[in-house]
Amino acid sequence: MTRRKAVRKPRSTLAPWVLLIVLFMAELLVYSWCRVQYVQTGYEMDQVRQERRRLIALYHELQVEDARLRSPERIRRLARKRGLVMPDSSHVVVLP
Repeated sequence: MTRRKAVRKPRSTLAPWVLLIVLFMAELLVYSWCRVQYVQTGYEMDQVRQERRRLIALYHELQVEDARLRSPERIRRLARKRGLVMPDSSHVVVLP
């Protein structure tokens, strides 16, 4: 009787390398995506800061304009221009 030796197929060493390369590429893609998001978020934050500075400046300008428009001297001048005068004591009516 002849004995046959069991022929083993050589294990492929290619599969672990392919898996390793695929994992490395996936990690590289995730890292790249995170960096892009980081940079994009930085740009958005810069835009929001600029908008905030613009709105603060506008707020201060509006406060100055509000103070100017509420000025008692300006109101007196406008009233005189329209013919309004301070009432005399005879024009004041006290309600019960």
